[in-house]
Amino acid sequence: MNVFPTLAEPDRDPRLWLEEVDGAEALAWVAEQNARTLARFDGPGVAVDQDALAAIMDRPDNIPFITRRGGRIYNFWKDATHVRGLWRRTSLASYQTDAPEWETVLDIDALAEAETEDWVFQGGIVLPETHDRAIVRLSRGGGDASVQREFDLTSCRFVDGGFSVPEAKGGASWVDRDTLLLYVALGDGMATNSGYARCVRLWRRGGDPLAAPVIFEVPATHMAAWASVDHDQPGRPFLFVDKPDFYTSEIWIGDRTGAKTRLDVPTDAWADWHRGWLAIRARTDWTVGGATYPAGTVLGANLRSWLDGDRTLAVLFTPAPRRICDGFFWSGGSLVVSLLDDLAPHHEIHTPSANGWTHATLGNLPKIGVVSVWRLDEDEIESDGTLLANVQDPLTPSRLMLTSISSASPMILKRAPVAFDAAGLQVTRHEAVSIDGERIPYVQIGPPGETGDAPVHMTGYGGFNVAEQPYYRGAIGQGQIARAGLSSYRTLP
Repeated sequence: MNVFPTLAEPDRDPRLWLEEVDGAEALAWVAEQNARTLARFDGPGVAVDQDALAAIMDRPDNIPFITRRGGRIYNFWKDATHVRGLWRRTSLASYQTDAPEWETVLDIDALAEAETEDWVFQGGIVLPETHDRAIVRLSRGGGDASVQREFDLTSCRFVDGGFSVPEAKGGASWVDRDTLLLYVALGDGMATNSGYARCVRLWRRGGDPLAAPVIFEVPATHMAAWASVDHDQPGRPFLFVDKPDFYTSEIWIGDRTGAKTRLDVPTDAWADWHRGWLAIRARTDWTVGGATYPAGTVLGANLRSWLDGDRTLAVLFTPAPRRICDGFFWSGGSLVVSLLDDLAPHHEIHTPSANGWTHATLGNLPKIGVVSVWRLDEDEIESDGTLLANVQDPLTPSRLMLTSISSASPMILKRAPVAFDAAGLQVTRHEAVSIDGERIPYVQIGPPGETGDAPVHMTGYGGFNVAEQPYYRGAIGQGQIARAGLSSYRTLP
């Protein structure tokens, strides 16, 4: 008889022991499954594929992707020698050369060996403006929970007696040099049922994090609490986020004493503001100010006026059956909206002022394949409109380009190496018709004129409202198209 968990009895699960990922029973079960898999599939071909894939992943000429903090370019790099990775930095001018001069900030392999820990780097939260301190997050084995430790970016050493948080799910945000907003699932009753932080503490240097005052909290039944500091606004208000579940949230604006004003937007909306201007996109239809906006519409407003009750909105993007917003972000006072129009990538620039919004298109980028755009600067407040674009298609490796909200001539910074021979292959777009009549677009890679039955590798994804796009996949190209003789490779959104 099968036994399944129910809402009334959520623990009625014969495999509940798998929740203890490091438990003896769970590890033994994983070892058993690994042995079964190797017994079925292992052989000389696996070793060949393994070596080929490792060579692709560890090539020294792979693109080092970057972000800018305080005028310096940071990158996290892994290869065959640095398996856990190097956090490193250089100048933009040096990065643009064929052989950048990198300065190592933190060697994770050396740290793991020195501390006898299975460290996985999960990033560094850098102190704004001065950029001389960071809260480094280190995970044991890549789990969600992490240890947080203060790091000196001048001496490239951990700070003796500095901020240090034991292993827990959550994070921290800088208030100032001696104060953090701490949101971690640490201490009795401080975790939600999902295992994330349910409170935000104001933690001052030298104090016990568990004794720091709680200034915001959510019910244990909610998913998580989160907080940051809006360094862009006068008075640097605090932002508090209550996430009842994965898709909804309530945003509050407050100060050191807690939340004061709730941002009046739908709980399923994504909202972000910059230099006094607010952008909103709701996941469902939204009626406000006497008008109804379809789900996925991107709207703009003056932040101060919105908080004062004015519901005047500017429509920046309207969705259609084959036209969706794939995300947006602020840079240099402008909102960059990325969209897919029948799977073709487009990027619009919307710039607000007292006289309204101006609209432009980010120019001279391909309209086929995948074009991802993001700001160069890590911190929104420091952004000057400089952008990065990663351009690729199933047969063309990535090209990292430098552009801006006002540039008409993107410049290629780096090119990824070719991973497989694409001679005789082409990219074509097709549509499949589902049983309900919906036409589903897909991209196919293969030789021209192929008809009839033939081997096909197919991939698709449908979770979290994320479209599967036709990326360059060197591992699949080398291992299954070029070498294995597949007739085609298909990507479904």
